[in-house]
Amino acid sequence: MIGMAVLALVALAYRHPTADIRLITHDIADRSPRRVQAAVDLGLFGVSILYTWTVHRLR
Repeated sequence: MIGMAVLALVALAYRHPTADIRLITHDIADRSPRRVQAAVDLGLFGVSILYTWTVHRLR
């Protein structure tokens, strides 16, 4: 019983593989680029996505 509890704690503490995908497409001079960020963790692996872009405003 105690062995199973220790095994469960080790399984929870174990870091699973995570893909970190970043698509940085905004202009370097843009101080406040638009961004979308999402993360999904399925237990065995996780995926994190970041996408940024620049909006050209009419003057």
